[in-house]
Amino acid sequence: MTTRGVLYIHSAPRALCPHVEWAVAGVLGVRVQLDWIRQPASPGTWRAEFSWQARVGTASKLASALRGWHLLRFEVTAEPCATAEGERYSATPELGIFHAVTGMHGDILIPEDRLRAALLRAARGETDLAAEIEKLLGKPWDDELETFRHAGEGAPVRWLHQVV
Repeated sequence: MTTRGVLYIHSAPRALCPHVEWAVAGVLGVRVQLDWIRQPASPGTWRAEFSWQARVGTASKLASALRGWHLLRFEVTAEPCATAEGERYSATPELGIFHAVTGMHGDILIPEDRLRAALLRAARGETDLAAEIEKLLGKPWDDELETFRHAGEGAPVRWLHQVV
């Protein structure tokens, strides 16, 4: 079963760009050449995005391949399909990586055990429930990446599949 998704490289130092392409190519099993453009939200960095189609689980492989580079900001999404929910990975140098399961309309689906754990931490006074829910929804990552997302509006997207 295959799914489709998009890889957003929000910011990468120029020297890291070929390494990102090699890592993505290693996961997808095809040569990848991204269309890099300057990232105005962070002078001296570059951004790229492209759409992919591959086996279910590819989003997690892409995120794993890219997560080790501290200076990289990225997101990987995968659409839900007949055999799997969708996924979203977000990564920033300051926060690390965030993973969420997404439903058919793009909503984040929070597993019951994670909600119960957040409720328990809040009941013990270890944390604020609202802050815990924001983390479960990826709000800290969204807050940090929002500037980079807007800076990329109008950027070219490489489509690696054909819709009929």
